[in-house]
Amino acid sequence: MSVTLPRQRKVNAGGFALAVVSLTWLVSFCEAQPEPETLTVTATAYNSLHGQGHGKDHALAAWGDRLEPGMKAIAVSRDLIALGLDHNTEVEIEGLPGTWKVKDKMHRRWKKKIDIYMGEDIEAAREWGRRKVVIRYTVPARESGQ
Repeated sequence: MSVTLPRQRKVNAGGFALAVVSLTWLVSFCEAQPEPETLTVTATAYNSLHGQGHGKDHALAAWGDRLEPGMKAIAVSRDLIALGLDHNTEVEIEGLPGTWKVKDKMHRRWKKKIDIYMGEDIEAAREWGRRKVVIRYTVPARESGQ
């Protein structure tokens, strides 16, 4: 047995189904996107030159990444790792364009501090100096069971 619906009802049912699917997608998207964290930190700059950093290879970062001039990379103090600024976390830094990635970590003595990688440009690092900045980053949602 089949039921014949007037054309107008078929259109309304299709529109309703589309609205339900769209709303379901929107809710799942909003739940999947955590709010960005905002934090004020002390920011300095560093280079990949002899005398800066630990070890003989000054372009080798703590997680094994090779730093190259032009990369938008930062090092973070280890207390920030616990706040979600882990390896490859993307960070926006007040006063600097673009997105930077966490590629290195600093000595344990530093707290609430980032170090901005400036390649081999010593003058740029000196010009940056030491300042307080606001950073923004998103902590990835943890899957259940972790």
